[in-house]
Amino acid sequence: MNKICEAIENKKVIEFTYENHKRIVEPHCYGIHKDTNSEVLRPYPIGGYTSSGENPPWRLYIVSKMSGIVVTDKQFRNTRLGYKRNDSKMSRIFCQL
Repeated sequence: MNKICEAIENKKVIEFTYENHKRIVEPHCYGIHKDTNSEVLRPYPIGGYTSSGENPPWRLYIVSKMSGIVVTDKQFRNTRLGYKRNDSKMSRIFCQL
């Protein structure tokens, strides 16, 4: 099973590097972007770098730009406020909460 889907299924926090910066997120949905046809992750950021100085909710990361993906032992309990299943930005969903 894909490690991103495994993290989503088990509600595990993941860490990775994106654009040369560490990100720490709660993954909620993973699939194919409807416009770019690339694999994307819809997580809720909880730590790591952000250019704005704050972690705005509901980022969308291109998976091919993510490196060093680590599924941590840290578990989260529930979906975050504002999460919508069947993400409208995705034409195909591999896994989701």
